[in-house]
Amino acid sequence: MQRDALLTQDELDFIQTMHHNPQLNVRDATSSLLVNGGSQIRDLLTRLAAHEQVTLQANFENQQMTFPLHLVEDEFHALHLRLGVPSIYEDGPMIRPWRLVLEEPVALENASGHPGPMWVHEVSFKGVLLEVRNKTKPPKHFASWFSPSGYERIALRGTFEKETDNGFHAYQLNQGDKDETERLRQFILQQHRLTHPALHL
Repeated sequence: MQRDALLTQDELDFIQTMHHNPQLNVRDATSSLLVNGGSQIRDLLTRLAAHEQVTLQANFENQQMTFPLHLVEDEFHALHLRLGVPSIYEDGPMIRPWRLVLEEPVALENASGHPGPMWVHEVSFKGVLLEVRNKTKPPKHFASWFSPSGYERIALRGTFEKETDNGFHAYQLNQGDKDETERLRQFILQQHRLTHPALHL
């Protein structure tokens, strides 16, 4: 190597290795959205996303997914549109949030992780269907933890809606924490992938 070279051979080898590594600088295709089209369309979407809620909707079979579009700034202060976690709906007599029917009910837990008398049978990003055990009267409101097997627990807050014909209790979720809402949507999306694998290829 020449005496006035800026880099040693080891440094050059390292840079070559990084340059040819397919794992580096790979963007997350599920969260980043490249908008091809005229600059007017990009400018319009950017302005709308900055001031209003903008969504992208996909319909398939009897379901639809609505992805929120968020405006994010990268480290170079460039603005990009990023897809958020979708809300999943199913068609029927009326459009309603897609419900995950649990194979085995999961007990809601208190802050210490102890199971209570309320058991989740179905969950969507908008509500839960609960079984209340031990002849306990269903509360008007609840704030508990949902801990499905293999997942980090998720805080749920619900308001009583109605009792169903089979004796379960429907609650509307009113999550106060955006992070908890996002984690619930992520869990439901993961379960939707397992239920409909052909859709998520």
